Amino acid sequence: MTPILVDAGTRVLRFGRIETACAIGRGGPCDAAEKREGDGRTPRGCWPVRGVLLRPDRDLTPPTSLPWRWLRPADGWSDDPADACYNRPVRHPHGWSAERLWRGDSLYDAIVVLGQNDAPPVPGHGSAIFLHLREGDTTEGCVAVARSAMIDLLALSPRDAYVEIV
Repeated sequence: MTPILVDAGTRVLRFGRIETACAIGRGGPCDAAEKREGDGRTPRGCWPVRGVLLRPDRDLTPPTSLPWRWLRPADGWSDDPADACYNRPVRHPHGWSAERLWRGDSLYDAIVVLGQNDAPPVPGHGSAIFLHLREGDTTEGCVAVARSAMIDLLALSPRDAYVEIV
């Protein structure tokens, strides 16, 4: 299977007929072993797609063979290394620091959850590394693409897709 390839140096994502600009972390790319919570860096490596979260109120329901579910207003993602649920989905309110996935902007209208630091999670080695919608030139460590590219990626990705960041 061909990966969804992200060239962090040129900031281009390629997959099949798709070739599009992408945003990466404000701190640039890093080796996965060097990734630390809050460093704003995008970890290099091959990351399986764990699933997709979609906002039901944002008109983004392309056909996809990837596992997916609707995003809910209380959904979050633990980013606190002291939390037993670190780098896992949580529900708000949550007793630890956790990113809110239901946002006022469109950044998380579609979230492709990547299997970075999740088998098992190592506290402090990065959380919430997603492929999501792009709104600027950089992210906090994720990879982000335009809405039209995301629609194409979701439609074309096989169930066992993975993202390779080089």
